[in-house]
Amino acid sequence: MKKNLETICVHGGWKPKKGEPQQLPICQSTTFRYETSEQMARLFDLKDEGYFYTRLANPTNDAVAKKICALEGGVGAMLTSSGQAANFYAVFNICQAGDHFITSNTIYGGTFNLFGVTMKKLGIECTFVDPDWDDAKIEACFKENTKCFFGETISNPGGNVFDIERFAKMAHKHGVPLIVDNTFATPINCRPFEWGCDIVTHSTTKYMDGHATQVGGCIVDSGNFNWETCTHEGDNSVPVNVNVLRQGSGEQSSEPVKFPGLTTPDESYHGLTYTKAFGKLAYTTKLVAQLMRDLGSIPAPQNSFLLNLGLETLALRMKQHCSNAQKVAEWLEKNPKVSWVNYCGLPSNKYYALAQKYMPNGSCGVIAFGLKGTRDDAIKFMDNLDFISIVTHVADARTCVLHPASHTHRQLSDEQLREAGVAPDLVRLSVGIENVDDIIADLESAMKVIDN
Repeated sequence: MKKNLETICVHGGWKPKKGEPQQLPICQSTTFRYETSEQMARLFDLKDEGYFYTRLANPTNDAVAKKICALEGGVGAMLTSSGQAANFYAVFNICQAGDHFITSNTIYGGTFNLFGVTMKKLGIECTFVDPDWDDAKIEACFKENTKCFFGETISNPGGNVFDIERFAKMAHKHGVPLIVDNTFATPINCRPFEWGCDIVTHSTTKYMDGHATQVGGCIVDSGNFNWETCTHEGDNSVPVNVNVLRQGSGEQSSEPVKFPGLTTPDESYHGLTYTKAFGKLAYTTKLVAQLMRDLGSIPAPQNSFLLNLGLETLALRMKQHCSNAQKVAEWLEKNPKVSWVNYCGLPSNKYYALAQKYMPNGSCGVIAFGLKGTRDDAIKFMDNLDFISIVTHVADARTCVLHPASHTHRQLSDEQLREAGVAPDLVRLSVGIENVDDIIADLESAMKVIDN
């Protein structure tokens, strides 16, 4: 039976049998017992499915991963200990020293630093592009060693909408997958796989949890990218400038394979080749069996339990977040103390048409805006708020605010801030699910301290 998203939020991932708990149980155990040595050996050789050590897999974690996978419409998913870990694993699973990838320059500041600084230390080069550039300028950034293209459905903190279909076609033209961080939109409002995206990531800390109780991340694979031929399922075009060894087709080539980690033998698993052994689950299996085995960024089962509670009400909360944010954005747009507003739900917004295409039922609750006046005026405004909180966090039930240039993006230079689309006066307002009249009243009262 095919289920709607609201039903998957409640029932996905866990179906209790006779006498089992209705609520997903917490399997707070590091290890799992077997009766024979052979049973354990087959698990380590990836010949059987099962649990033996929570760093690789845990029943509670897996149930929640399956729910998110179903919400996104993927074939496989893996939870991580944070959204930052999810983005790192998603790219590192197909990149190694000497490789290159492309990303939108409007991504979250922490991810910007991860890609531009930390991964560079691992020998992986990243090129930042402005999504508003024309195709020719962006395509000129692709290289023979480019392995993926990365973007955010709705950028954090700027609120820009990523043209998923456009960049999916561009990535596939060059024989690489498109990875999209879908944190702000959530699968309730946007399902990137339906527009050609290949891999989705999430910071589950945000809307999926919704209550600021756990830190986590998730990677979901569509199963639609063929790692051997470097093509997207359903796309009959032949990628340009891609060196591919078509394994098993009889074709021989002296050129290197594009994704050797997936299409050539892994000596740490007795020469197993992921694409041959696991087909559409090759990418997810390598995530778990190799990266999580070696790097270990697992979520605690208790955290996954809390995340699952949040997921049960995700569809309900997103409607309220979007409804409230729309009214607040309209109020801000008319406010004489506000110099600009970026919210894709406004008909006057630059990204309105894209938002209607990808998220016709609402985008998210996050609004970017600027106040008339100085940076000190923005700080005074935030300091005079009542129940709206100044916090680093974003996208939960409570309305909160932050000044990225002073907080989340303070490690970036002025030039990097401009490259990331973060203006010095940008205020990120995450609209919660409180009564919208109270939210507006708090904003209005705090703005009285601004003299203009």
